[in-house]
Amino acid sequence: MYKLLSHNDLDGVGCGILAKLAFGKQVKVRYNSVSGLDREVEWFLENDDQDTFLFITDLSVSEDNEKRLDAFFQAGGKVQLLDHHKTALHFNNYKWGQVVVEDDEGKLTSATSLLYEYLVTHQLMEPSDAVAEFVELVRQYDTWEWEKNDNQHAQRLNALFFLVPIEEFEEKMISRLQASEHFHFDEFEKKILDMEENKIERYIRRKRRELVQTQAGDHFAGVVYAESYHSELGNELGKDCPHLDYIAILNIGGKRVGFRTIHDHIDVSEVAGQFGGGGHAKASGCSLTNEAYQQFVVDTFPLEPLREDARRNRYNLKRSSFGSLYKNRMEELFLLYPVNEQVWAIEQNNQNLEQTFNSFEDGESFLKRNYEAWLVRDDAFVNYLVEQIRKD
Repeated sequence: MYKLLSHNDLDGVGCGILAKLAFGKQVKVRYNSVSGLDREVEWFLENDDQDTFLFITDLSVSEDNEKRLDAFFQAGGKVQLLDHHKTALHFNNYKWGQVVVEDDEGKLTSATSLLYEYLVTHQLMEPSDAVAEFVELVRQYDTWEWEKNDNQHAQRLNALFFLVPIEEFEEKMISRLQASEHFHFDEFEKKILDMEENKIERYIRRKRRELVQTQAGDHFAGVVYAESYHSELGNELGKDCPHLDYIAILNIGGKRVGFRTIHDHIDVSEVAGQFGGGGHAKASGCSLTNEAYQQFVVDTFPLEPLREDARRNRYNLKRSSFGSLYKNRMEELFLLYPVNEQVWAIEQNNQNLEQTFNSFEDGESFLKRNYEAWLVRDDAFVNYLVEQIRKD
């Protein structure tokens, strides 16, 4: 017999699907939250048959259970932990642990891809194109490569995962992977996914109007309250506000904070680690501890949401050779303009700032981080130009 304890997200459930494809009725699968895994491990060690092979995927256990699992293994028990988070690398010190963040080809791994490789290598499962394609979609979504590769199939697979109960998702995927040569979505799924994408777009537009900015240590963060679509929300808000180092998404009901970034130089697993959490470089999370609550809720609650840049301008455009006009809540005006092809400067209320910038993006980031300024509409830009002409 086999038992699999895995995470309750797409990557974790992907592992459950692979286990059921490989072992059929010989495996029991349980999906867990990060905090719920240790209770399952304790129950297994106290109640399950010594001959049951325990797989733990996409999650890592507490220090106490780490010692207990090692004693179980040393006494002849069968256990294999497979994970891909940097915070779990110390499990490689055990024969029963395998933690790989990046494979030999330089690709980021997922728990599903690691389990698939394990099952095929140990001849516990026959490889197939359909399963390999499913595994790759899960891997790309979980590692955020889907966004870089514009792999909408990976994003849609995750959307489908959240649209149906886990049991139904499992059943659909297992049946499809057993019967099909290649992975695909059926016509009904395509229709509901199209509807879901429209719903997500509306949700993100609404949440963009609630986003506040705060300085958290050396970083500038956007903070928003949301219970749904964390990955999509973090990705779109990050692209819309690239001056922010990361987006903190607060789920008050779930007492959790999710962190997302679009930047390669920011590792949000380190941010989550400050509050006892962890995850990936671009997507991580933690419990809403007292410290996290103070920083992201109490300290940011009085703040006004960030104003959005004007979106339908014809004249006041970003990167314009005539300059781009911004304003902040103090009614101060900022003209970001090119001095030459390599240098950009800022004029604040007709007075030049000392700083210069190597690109428009650097100048705009400075404005938004330090002044929370936004690109004004064409009518304000025209009025500004008229005033300048009158002064001359």
